[in-house]
Amino acid sequence: MKKIIFSLAAGLALTLSSCSAVSSQSGNGALFTGVKEAQMVTSNSLGNKVGTGHTVSVLGLVSVGDASIQSAANSAGIKKVSHVDAKKTSVLGLFGKYQVLVYGE
Repeated sequence: MKKIIFSLAAGLALTLSSCSAVSSQSGNGALFTGVKEAQMVTSNSLGNKVGTGHTVSVLGLVSVGDASIQSAANSAGIKKVSHVDAKKTSVLGLFGKYQVLVYGE
């Protein structure tokens, strides 16, 4: 009986625990996710500058960084944004990284 209760408690704890996963339009990999996706497009012409920003999450307990479009554009001196892409990576739900890439002039 104790083994059953312990198994149920462990299963419940795993189910309710937070993970470091990033969501993706193409789906999430249980072991690994590594995708690059389109996020936004404008009518501005394609520029030759690329700005980046990122956030990192560990165990779903700590998440830090700045992946805003504004900070990524500022990092490359972009005044007119043409489009925005995102790279999303997750490993076993233990580590997650979200990177925004801003293109423009």
